[in-house]
Amino acid sequence: MSSFLLELSYLIGSITFVVGLKKLSHPDSARQGNLLAAAGMGLAILATVLFHEHNGERIGNIGWIAAAMGVGTLIGWSMAMKVKMTGMPQMVSLFNGMGGACAAIISIVEYNSTPPDGAGAGHWLVVFLGLIIGSISFSGSMIAFGKLDEKIKDFSAKWLTVFNLLLLAVIIGILVVAVTSPTTLGPSVLWLLLVLSLLYGILFVMPIGGADMPVVISLLNSLTGMAAAFGGFLYDNQIMLTGGILVGSAGTILTVLMCKAMNRSLLNVIIGSFGGSAAGAAAARGDQTVKEISLTDSAILCSYATRVCIVPGYGLAVAQAQHICHDLEKQLEAKGVEVYYAIHPVAGRMPGHMNVLLAEADVPYPKLIEMEDANGMMSSTDVAIIVGANDVVNPSAEDDPGSPIYGMPVIKVWEAKNVIVMKRSMRSGYAGIENPLFFHAKTKMLFGDAKDTLQKLVGEVKMT
Repeated sequence: MSSFLLELSYLIGSITFVVGLKKLSHPDSARQGNLLAAAGMGLAILATVLFHEHNGERIGNIGWIAAAMGVGTLIGWSMAMKVKMTGMPQMVSLFNGMGGACAAIISIVEYNSTPPDGAGAGHWLVVFLGLIIGSISFSGSMIAFGKLDEKIKDFSAKWLTVFNLLLLAVIIGILVVAVTSPTTLGPSVLWLLLVLSLLYGILFVMPIGGADMPVVISLLNSLTGMAAAFGGFLYDNQIMLTGGILVGSAGTILTVLMCKAMNRSLLNVIIGSFGGSAAGAAAARGDQTVKEISLTDSAILCSYATRVCIVPGYGLAVAQAQHICHDLEKQLEAKGVEVYYAIHPVAGRMPGHMNVLLAEADVPYPKLIEMEDANGMMSSTDVAIIVGANDVVNPSAEDDPGSPIYGMPVIKVWEAKNVIVMKRSMRSGYAGIENPLFFHAKTKMLFGDAKDTLQKLVGEVKMT
């Protein structure tokens, strides 16, 4: 009966994962999907503690298990409740790294509890792959966390790519020896692979530029899922296997889609990263005239428009201005203006950052228009308002072959009749690339903090 109840719980948990993931595809049902999947995981954990048996014995140390779960829940809950939207990418990277670390620890425990000649090559392959992938995910996620939090700077050198490829080849070579002949290298092989994998994770993420960080976060997430799936293989645990496969496959698909949105291959993202120092030919245009616009003129221009497009970027998250932005949208719609948001797939610093940000402000989901559709609407748009975005509206991607982002699909705001750019200053974006849009004939700059500027603009619109 215990075995039946355990398997039934795992089946129910797996179903909740699948249904929850499906619900995450739409903002209206995302919260429900998240809670459903969490409930399924809770059921699986409870069933494991109550019903799992090994050689006829139930799980012991219930007190320690409960205490560890309590501490982990308290830490995770407090971090999630306190984090701001600007810190969400960092938190995602941190939590993802913890998942990779858990997978690596599982492999370490399994290696130490299995005699070298007590298992076949398949078993050792799963153990070592879990260790390698989990360790890479952990150390890489920690570096991503530091870079997103601006505590670690990019480090790029021509020799680093070659060194990383050699390091990866060494790891694979040791893996082959460890799997085919477990006794050849002895217990040291575990720690050797652990250290080399941690080092590779660090060096793999270090040179990747700011504009590529959303892709890297997605890739690391898929690695954590794969590592968890290997744990499912080790323990013949269906719920771990299902969860790991879902996370790994979803992360991989998202990574591919984001690379497609940037018109770059994954290999190009990893070894040909852009961001940081490259400025491209656009820097030469920096001496052109910048035209400013007043709040009053901006309000008049928007109030008498037929269609207004708002392009959000990371600056909107920094200013915590999403609610004020929604107020502007409602004020303009009250005057009969059609308002929509143009969302670039890699805007912000993690996948879906802008969607989550605007959903928090209760912006209706149908108003969030994907890049391809938004570009089709741009020529019939009277005013395009750029709020904190930079690289995703850079025309260098279209007309400057010397730019590091050349060929990357962007939102073509310059095709609108008027462009208003809200920025604190003329500084370049996260990719470190100059933006000639600021000097475009249709562009007018509205300088200031996004939240304060939008608040004043809402007031002007009300009086227009």
